[in-house]
Amino acid sequence: MSAPGLPRRAVLLGGLGCALTACSASHPVARNFSSPSPSPTGSAFPAPSAWQPGPGELQPDVKLRAVQVVEAIGSWPPGGQGAAAAGQRVAALGLPAELAAQGGTLLADAPQAAVEVVYAQYGGLLSDSASVLVVCRQWLAGPDGAPQSAGTTVDVRLSQADPRWNVTALHSADPGPAAATLPDPATRVLAQPRIVLPPAAVADLRSGQVHDSALNAMLTLAGPYSFQVSVVRSGHPLMVFGTDRPSDHPLGKAFDTWQIDGHPVVDPATPTDLVDSFMRAAAAAGSYNVGGPRLLAGGRTANQFFSDPTHHDHVHAGFTI
Repeated sequence: MSAPGLPRRAVLLGGLGCALTACSASHPVARNFSSPSPSPTGSAFPAPSAWQPGPGELQPDVKLRAVQVVEAIGSWPPGGQGAAAAGQRVAALGLPAELAAQGGTLLADAPQAAVEVVYAQYGGLLSDSASVLVVCRQWLAGPDGAPQSAGTTVDVRLSQADPRWNVTALHSADPGPAAATLPDPATRVLAQPRIVLPPAAVADLRSGQVHDSALNAMLTLAGPYSFQVSVVRSGHPLMVFGTDRPSDHPLGKAFDTWQIDGHPVVDPATPTDLVDSFMRAAAAAGSYNVGGPRLLAGGRTANQFFSDPTHHDHVHAGFTI
């Protein structure tokens, strides 16, 4: 819950003074992961392009640093599996090799693998530290060599340093086992083509641990909008970054949206009216705490809307039980 007079998920920058940075690379287009992804046709193993920050990102090299570690751990040529080999790839980035051991499910026992980063979203951004949520899909070579689709979300922690930020820890998503039965809203969200969920979010819903209030809001928003979710429950910091307040995400009471009607929230070319209307629609659908790139006026309570640098790249919608 929000403390009186404070936004529920406000993250103070303490003088960061970031400016919008335009990069030449465009945002990758994410795929709909709500249904099992077909393996690529032909004998060639997938070779996805490395992720690059697009226009409008704050501190783009911080995100790139986090993504490069995940790509190094989760992609390898034939025979390159194992924590030791992953450690060598991480060390080649100028980072501690032991970080590779924190790769979680990215370190699958497969003879070959490839990672495609869907999006890298801030879980927190302060002047001297950051959390980057690297949402990714991974292909793993099966016994016959054919690629099998998997994926996860990794909360990459960083600290400020020159010339590049240091990666200090990785926390891989842990959605838990699938539930024997699912509530109707979860089943409907998983079947809704206008709601795109990455692999960790799909597993979150299948675990049965996402609250109906968040699921029903997704279904309501899928009427006027198609949107891509980045994070639901797992793969998100347990606490609101930089505070000792529990986040709504691990409780299954929040979801983040990084793309609306094909437009990344972070992109300066995305119509502001589109993002603002989505935020207001999320509030109308029951969210008590809606964050995004701009602070909106109005709301049922004084703190229903909030904005800070962490939420410059996505829309957060939090719910109560």
